[in-house]
Amino acid sequence: MNGSQLSDLPDESEQLRPYVICLRREALQANAAGSFSDSFLIKFLRARDFDVALSLKLLLNYLQWRKESPEISSCLSPSSVLGLLNTSYHAVLPQRDHTGSRILIYRIGQWNPKEWSAFHVFRVSLMTSEIISMERETQRRGLKAIFDLQGWSLSHALQITPSLTKKISSVLSDSFPLKVRGIHLVNEPMFFRPVYAMIRPFLPDKIKQRVHMHGTAFHDTLSKFFLPHVLPLEYGGEGPGIEEVCQGWTNRLFQSENLLKQISAHPTGDVSTNPGDSLISEVETKQPSNVQI
Repeated sequence: MNGSQLSDLPDESEQLRPYVICLRREALQANAAGSFSDSFLIKFLRARDFDVALSLKLLLNYLQWRKESPEISSCLSPSSVLGLLNTSYHAVLPQRDHTGSRILIYRIGQWNPKEWSAFHVFRVSLMTSEIISMERETQRRGLKAIFDLQGWSLSHALQITPSLTKKISSVLSDSFPLKVRGIHLVNEPMFFRPVYAMIRPFLPDKIKQRVHMHGTAFHDTLSKFFLPHVLPLEYGGEGPGIEEVCQGWTNRLFQSENLLKQISAHPTGDVSTNPGDSLISEVETKQPSNVQI
């Protein structure tokens, strides 16, 4: 079976067993710290279409990124960014797109840099990413993000340091187990372009090709990528309004607060309640001949 076919199998499938066993062993041999639950490892395998070598590289990058970014990853509590969430800054839309991808919206103009640093903003994104990366359909189909840059100002730009730029690009490219299928910028002002120019060199070519700049005419152009029933009214769609979907996702984050705290403390552990997540035994060590390292 190819990677796409393997990704479509349920987590508890016997056919995934050898890949999980192999990735766990390789991670332990690489001296990666963690207990490595089955559900945790499968996220990385799906993100790299069950190529064990690439999955291992992604896993090690993820652990290293978390280690080097404690200001973002050590506190995944929605309560710590309640004021920012209450501005309707961020939402995950209730409907997936026609390919099955999750759709995320970030409204940069709702972020007041005098009250919230770029690290707080990044923390919101990381909390969402951790939650949706546990969804099997999202592991398979990835995500697309819409960044609404209306209200972007110099005070926002000054928050984007070279160090933060590298952290952002790492998450987008090779440090998080999610497939980024598209990045859509709307209402972007001319003086945003120098910031994007600073980020762009760090992005792999496949991500660069998935960045789309729509300007202020986005009501017409977004419709080329998303069906009307998926998008909020404010973005040319027929779905619920942006305030409603932002509040809905904020509620979801707070419902997941204990889960997020558990992930923050033990990111490699089994925090999923899906049946069958712990089916694969850690005592099995025989590597099948069809698993490539």
